[in-house]
Amino acid sequence: MAINTLATATLFQNTLDKVAIQDAVTGWMDSNAGQVLYNGGAEVKIPKMTVQGMGDYDRDNGYVQGGVTLSYETRSMTQDRGRKFQLDPMDINENNFVTTAAAVMGEFQRMYVTPEIDAYRISKIATETITANKAGMVAYGYTPGATGTSALRKMKEGIKAIRELYNGPLVCHATPDFILELEMELAGKITAVTFSKGGINTQVPSVDGVPIVSTPSNRMYTAVTIYDGKTTGQTDGGYVKGKSALNVNFFICPRTTPIAVTKQDIMRIFDPTINQKLNAWQMDYRRFHDIWILDNKLDSVYLSIKDAKPTSSES
Repeated sequence: MAINTLATATLFQNTLDKVAIQDAVTGWMDSNAGQVLYNGGAEVKIPKMTVQGMGDYDRDNGYVQGGVTLSYETRSMTQDRGRKFQLDPMDINENNFVTTAAAVMGEFQRMYVTPEIDAYRISKIATETITANKAGMVAYGYTPGATGTSALRKMKEGIKAIRELYNGPLVCHATPDFILELEMELAGKITAVTFSKGGINTQVPSVDGVPIVSTPSNRMYTAVTIYDGKTTGQTDGGYVKGKSALNVNFFICPRTTPIAVTKQDIMRIFDPTINQKLNAWQMDYRRFHDIWILDNKLDSVYLSIKDAKPTSSES
């Protein structure tokens, strides 16, 4: 009996979307996309609201009229990525296709998709923060563990910079090197908090109630180069550190600042009788994703960079 490929593709599509958010260390950013309008394809509409401050109440004339502006910015997801996979029918049969395909796609997402999504998001946050150049929000030249430095002080300086303007929940992404120094400095005094991502609650270290999400160093760059998968030297696909990229120690931002979207496009599965090119099962995987920080929130991200600040000739 032939497998219902349409039902199987839908099942994979829904599951892979959920797993992508749960596996990505930046998966919590997707929760901010709840108000984003998405109708398929690469375009999304992001709501942007502005209001006016308070005025004096007048006992004769009452309240001063206030203004509320709600508009939608149309943005395009610039990351349109995918791969095609073939499974030979001699290696699998109809009964174990789903199991085998799930293992293949799960490994693909774990090893390549979620790390790339994380690295891209972090690099874009870093790039926009550096470009915005808000006073006191970017610190250069700190190496965790360097003589005469304090990881705790560095993080508290970042929290303070954001607290001057924002009072809501914050999140910190930090490299294992930075977290190690922080934990050694606090020596058993560091506290843990519950952090929720993709419907899963985990315990993570914290400072002043700010959860610290451990993030691999090879995802903490100010820029990445995305390989197209076909050009000579890029056939492996994925991403690498950008040519002039700097290494990020940590960044802190309000939980509501980044708006991230990742969407699995309609997944196509062809059985060997339909596949015109090979006698094999074929799975077409395609994913759109991107991240945005609205202009009025560019002053809410604090960035700590390991490298010295580049000179104008280096940047």
